[in-house]
Amino acid sequence: MPRPKKWRRVCRLPDFQTYGPIGCARDETHIVFMTVEELETIRLMDLEGMEQVQCAEMMGVARSTVQRIYNDARKKVAESLVNGKILKIEGGNYKVCGEASDIDECPGCSGGRHRYGRK
Repeated sequence: MPRPKKWRRVCRLPDFQTYGPIGCARDETHIVFMTVEELETIRLMDLEGMEQVQCAEMMGVARSTVQRIYNDARKKVAESLVNGKILKIEGGNYKVCGEASDIDECPGCSGGRHRYGRK
């Protein structure tokens, strides 16, 4: 029996779930799917300027897990931009901090924003 997946802590759900070229009708073959936790690693590391260790602490997973999630997310963003594909954010193994009864707010979380600033 495979090991159960560990829930990743996410501070908030994205405001927008779909990104892509304007005015192009695309079918399912022109869509790249990104999970919510992949977007969270992009947000924490690229927007908030955190290191992998800080990001891992915020999400409640190992640093190596964050590295793998981040690399997958970067490939999906690149594929969407370079090949003109639609990027849809949905699914994953996550819990929003502060909303679920068995998960507390992440360290430094204040309504979806962190105390760490951009570098």
